[in-house]
Amino acid sequence: MVPGPVSVPETIRQAYAVDYGSGDMETDYVDVYVQTQQKLQRILGTTSDIVIQSGEGMLALWSALKSCLVPGDRVLAVSTGVFGYGIGEMARSMNAQVEFIEFQYNETIHGLDRIEAAIAAFKPKMITAVHCETPSGTLNPIDGLGALKKAHGVPLLYVDAVASAGGAAMLADAWHVDLCLGGSQKCLSCPPDMSFLSVSRNAWDIIQQVDYAGYDALKPFQDAVKNRYFPYTPNWHGTESLNKGAELILNEGLENSFNRHEAAATLCRRRLVKMGIDLYPVADAVHSPTVTAAVIPPGFSWETWDAALRNHGLVVGGSLGPLSGKIFRLGHMGSQADTALIEKALDIIEAVRH
Repeated sequence: MVPGPVSVPETIRQAYAVDYGSGDMETDYVDVYVQTQQKLQRILGTTSDIVIQSGEGMLALWSALKSCLVPGDRVLAVSTGVFGYGIGEMARSMNAQVEFIEFQYNETIHGLDRIEAAIAAFKPKMITAVHCETPSGTLNPIDGLGALKKAHGVPLLYVDAVASAGGAAMLADAWHVDLCLGGSQKCLSCPPDMSFLSVSRNAWDIIQQVDYAGYDALKPFQDAVKNRYFPYTPNWHGTESLNKGAELILNEGLENSFNRHEAAATLCRRRLVKMGIDLYPVADAVHSPTVTAAVIPPGFSWETWDAALRNHGLVVGGSLGPLSGKIFRLGHMGSQADTALIEKALDIIEAVRH
């Protein structure tokens, strides 16, 4: 029950049992790529181009930064947790000027006044934020950031939706998101080998100006479908699995998927509280429908808690950064957003707890 990679359904695993041809040579690959783009557009709530890359979700985070920033560019990193802060550090490693707007890890984005003041004073080229902060189990509202981005003419809004896309509403166009980043191994229930992102028209203009070249560069993908030529050998198996994962969600219906994730999250939190385990965060933050964070019970360290659960056949996630050793996490995303599975996991936690 870790918060990704999740269990891969049989219908998706079947994509890896096929002996595909070369994606460089066969037009069938381009057809699958386009079909997958269209499905991901619906999941991300966008009409922007979708770039599909071969590599785990972090690839999209790096490729969007490297393709859009040059040394000296100003980045306003809105941080409510490990990944929000980490994205700012990634930009800083590229010699961007980074200013942080930090919230506590048990908070979600609120009080937009200080963010607006920072935008007005700092005049960033890019605002970065995380939709679902998996290490904290929180879900950030993005619409307010998008409204500020538009009102102040900030060129780029960059949003990490790796752990939320398909499990919570993401309205990239309505929220003025230029770069919306996703990964295969969370709500799409695929192996951890693919990443994807939406790229707005304005982002493409900036990408062309920056002209970054590298394995993770976005620029070569702008005309890849039109030219039927990709910058490196396509991962046909991975693209086909991503296509099937997106198809499972859309066949279920986006609202039904969101409701399923919310039902799993509600059950998980209600039972944890009932058995005397404190949720994290305890403040008025928005809990994510895809992952629940809770405080490790008294009398256990992370190591002893993890070992005890494993002895009963349950694997959960620990956390990262300042929360390491303090909380544990249950991933109810994609194939694991299943109330019967949650009940089984919670029965084990209750038995170990008592």
